[in-house]
Amino acid sequence: MMRTSWGPAGIRAAFVVAIAAVMVVGAYSMTAQARQARSVADGVFTAEQAQRGQALYKAECLSCHGQKLEGAVGPMLAGDGFLSAWGGRSLAELVDKIQFTMPLQAPNSLSRQQSIDLAAYMLQAGSLKPGQAALDDAALKMVTFPAAKPAAAAGAVGSVALAPTANLAQFMRAVTFPNANILFNVQVKDPGGAKPVTPVPFDYVLWGMTQYAGWQAIDQAALALVESTPLFMLPGRRCENGRPVPINKADYQQTTQDLITLSKELYRIAQTRNAEALAAASEKLNDACANCHKLYRDVGTAEGGGLGTDRCKQ
Repeated sequence: MMRTSWGPAGIRAAFVVAIAAVMVVGAYSMTAQARQARSVADGVFTAEQAQRGQALYKAECLSCHGQKLEGAVGPMLAGDGFLSAWGGRSLAELVDKIQFTMPLQAPNSLSRQQSIDLAAYMLQAGSLKPGQAALDDAALKMVTFPAAKPAAAAGAVGSVALAPTANLAQFMRAVTFPNANILFNVQVKDPGGAKPVTPVPFDYVLWGMTQYAGWQAIDQAALALVESTPLFMLPGRRCENGRPVPINKADYQQTTQDLITLSKELYRIAQTRNAEALAAASEKLNDACANCHKLYRDVGTAEGGGLGTDRCKQ
């Protein structure tokens, strides 16, 4: 191996290279830091973006959401109610919602940049301060809304005490099963297709299916699962075989939480109006249901579907 001799010129060159390397690493570190998780309150948009968004809002959104974003036909887009609805969620979800589902009469008619500008205006209208760097698509997933405040505990003033009436099988067949099937249906039918023709009068079930069809039905089904699945854990509910629901079991708690988490993800994907992605994700819904059923579904009762051992037991 040859020995290198370092003279004054060589030392100066090495020093310059080392300084350059430090500058590159520093620049990379600053870029990485800029992409780290931030809050919507951290000046994530510019005043210019918000100004463009305001002009778009007046043209596309005002009639439904109000002059001051207070809500009219559509929901409020600023204030405590808005922040509570979006608490803990990423700004990417809001921009997806704007781009792919709004305006209601012409969904997917806004560009990505227009949707980002509208989000910037909504943040400014909610008294959040702009910053120096423009909000771009790459940063959206790293910006989140503050976590929502926990709801009042059951029994507090203004709340309604919940008491189970249906057994677990009845509840699932009435609520979970039909809503899950709406999501499964994306595997064979595009929600963005033609709306079904109104059926023969007096069949109110079929008539109702024509009123909230397509992507609106998908959104509602996913939200129904998010809202209703925690009721699997309601104390006092019984299984179909009369035994208490095993809410104290770790695997039952986990499978319930898995369904809640997945339902939120399905709703998020639905906001992108990507039928292929939603169809793929709905396979996970089948797995989530099966993971609980194979442990706790009643199989030895009259309605359970055959003979066998009652699995819903402590």
